[in-house]
Amino acid sequence: MHSVRRRWAAALLLVPLLTGCFAARDGSPYDAGAGAGGGRLRVAMAFPPAERFSPYGADATLLSRLGVTEGLTRLDGNGGAVPALAESWTRESGGGWVFTLREARFQDGTEVTPAAVAGALTHATHADPSPAALTGVRLTAEAVGERRVRVTTATADSALPLRLSSPSLAILAPKAYRTTAGAGAAGTDESGADTSGTAEPRSDTADGKAAVDPAGTATGPFTLARTSGATRATLHRFDDYWGGLAHASDLDVRFIADGTARTNALRSGEVDMAEAVPVSQAATLDQPTVREVPTARTTALFLNTRSGPFADPAVRAAAREAVDASALAEDVYEGHADTGRGLFGPALTWAAGERPRPSGRPAAKRAANTTLTLATYDNRPELPEVAQVLQQQLRKAGFSVKLEVREYSRLEGDALAGKFDAVVAARNTMLDTGDPVSYLADDFTCDGGYNLARVCDKAVDRAVAEAGSRADDAARHRAALAAQTAVLRTDGVVPLVHQRIIHGVGASVRGVILDPYERTLVGTGTRR
Repeated sequence: MHSVRRRWAAALLLVPLLTGCFAARDGSPYDAGAGAGGGRLRVAMAFPPAERFSPYGADATLLSRLGVTEGLTRLDGNGGAVPALAESWTRESGGGWVFTLREARFQDGTEVTPAAVAGALTHATHADPSPAALTGVRLTAEAVGERRVRVTTATADSALPLRLSSPSLAILAPKAYRTTAGAGAAGTDESGADTSGTAEPRSDTADGKAAVDPAGTATGPFTLARTSGATRATLHRFDDYWGGLAHASDLDVRFIADGTARTNALRSGEVDMAEAVPVSQAATLDQPTVREVPTARTTALFLNTRSGPFADPAVRAAAREAVDASALAEDVYEGHADTGRGLFGPALTWAAGERPRPSGRPAAKRAANTTLTLATYDNRPELPEVAQVLQQQLRKAGFSVKLEVREYSRLEGDALAGKFDAVVAARNTMLDTGDPVSYLADDFTCDGGYNLARVCDKAVDRAVAEAGSRADDAARHRAALAAQTAVLRTDGVVPLVHQRIIHGVGASVRGVILDPYERTLVGTGTRR
């Protein structure tokens, strides 16, 4: 069973982010020669490092948001894979892809070589738990030339360039994988010995996880220099960054979990940027400092299709008909969300304008005397309120509803095991791989690893498999939308809202890019 792990990034992190790989509002983070001259940037983050900045868990996204780590590819504004450390790639017959590397250096001064890249990817395949981007994938990597790396999957994978954009598949220097037990983010082994790209990963920590240290071993425009537990971090500019010199000289990062406190820090001038401003706090900020962006995150009601009252399709239909999602968008989110139209929201350009129309659903059964447990988590402040509104709506339809609210890490295992009848959860559909088909396979197929609705439907599996066979991006997107319709036909999931996240950005800050995929925050163009 998949443990409480990778979904910290997918279900817990609520921040889509201020700079990255998308249409810049006033500058690009990849402007070569952006130049020095900027001062320190002070940033308030919503969630602290949970795993000592390990690249294989929740902290992978934290590292990418702060401009520390990169992968071979990244996502563009349309959700396509574009060059990052790899400047180009070609597909071979079978499951192989060959990636040509750009000239770049790690933050420890060593070159980004094919052997180093192959070694980094190999370490990721041995990580425990496995990165979400590798769910169901057997991947091997080898150096095949002076600047080329061959990445092969056991079965043909049309989405591999998208998959390699995942923050959990960031490329680190060989030195990152030689830390000793108990080493922290800024306590790496300073030896300069080389390691082979095919070396077997070590497992040095007490819990069996490989000790990996990204401090000074990544490739991004900023290097992790110091940390103060889970409260603060200091990052320095990496002057040899291949994408050009960053404007900001340093990042002073504070981890402030309380949304009101984060907002107050921005309002008082203690920080220059505060991510994930709660809806309730947005009106307290001066309008020029408020940045709102649609995201690929959808909040939905997941119904347990295998046990309990919702094993009956007619009872699921009754629950679906009882839900008024527009009330949630207007009341709970105060207009800062879009009413749920499907699994893929308006932030995804290829899904815009598409409204799924599932047919063949069973008639709803009267829900009188039907008792159920509805669960959610409180890491995102709006979710308990969403659950309370749903509780009222379901009660009006005749359901007797018990509400259970926990912290996410204490909820996930029981939710995946089917111990609740229904779960309210938020999911960024593009965070793990950038591939909609991989998301559908992981969340709604019989073998899916994050199947909160416990859907196991032959028609869904066929539709997802069909979508997975499409290599062309446009055809793959069309097939993913058809598979979405098959999922919705089961009534195992009821889309509620597509989130728009509010960020607080000081008036002096420039170079902000709004990232619907929640992967980036600071780039070379971000400055004040």
